[in-house]
Amino acid sequence: MDNQKLINFLNQLLSNYFVMYVKLHRYHWFIQGKQFFQLHDVFEDMYTTFAADADEIAERVLMIDGKPLATMIKYIKEATLEEAAADDKEDEITARLIEDYQQMIKEIREEGIPYAGERNDEPTVDLLVTLQGKLEKYVWMLHAYRAYE
Repeated sequence: MDNQKLINFLNQLLSNYFVMYVKLHRYHWFIQGKQFFQLHDVFEDMYTTFAADADEIAERVLMIDGKPLATMIKYIKEATLEEAAADDKEDEITARLIEDYQQMIKEIREEGIPYAGERNDEPTVDLLVTLQGKLEKYVWMLHAYRAYE
């Protein structure tokens, strides 16, 4: 299958989305501090968006004749992001999210979009550009938030 690199990338991206979905739930549940109410709601908005976007990624894999990964073991194996492993403090959480989002943006820009472009797969390019834009907005918002820490 000559689109296997693209399918593999989308499955890696899907895996990262599920790692982020769980990580954001953890942050949502365990956040403490002065900004609890604000961050608790923001993390819920983020994980809700990640869930919907993961579905879009999986459906795109199916549309290009691939099979989306669908087990946590495979997600952990294929993800390039790490799970949240500790009860991080507010500043550590926001810094980690910025790093994770920037890594995902870089992978989309340097791998995913070029793979889709090689295949002249404009719908996948469109999906990836949309996801990149959402991630860039999160980075901008988190940087703006951290300016007041």
